[in-house]
Amino acid sequence: MEEDFQAGKGLAALDEHQVRRWTSWYRWVTLALLALAFLTITALAEHDRPPPAGLIPLTRNEIARLAAALAISPARDAAYWLRWSAWRRRHQHTARACHYRRQAAQDP
Repeated sequence: MEEDFQAGKGLAALDEHQVRRWTSWYRWVTLALLALAFLTITALAEHDRPPPAGLIPLTRNEIARLAAALAISPARDAAYWLRWSAWRRRHQHTARACHYRRQAAQDP
């Protein structure tokens, strides 16, 4: 539960609202939790499918970053952001594989 609360603060801006009235706080929290639920469900749906070769599955952080990049700053086209995301996920896959190899070599 604590990890989800931290994710809500970091990914869905749960902690960005200044409380003035109960109604505004309730609306903000509801919107933030719906955004977090969307990110979680999308990430789980992505984990059900096998990722492309050499890439890790999309994470909640990556989905939030892509959504923000495509919705907030459309200065670059969607193909650019998707290529950048694929590069980043490929890099993370390589780093994970190297880490696992190093850990396997150190274990007796």
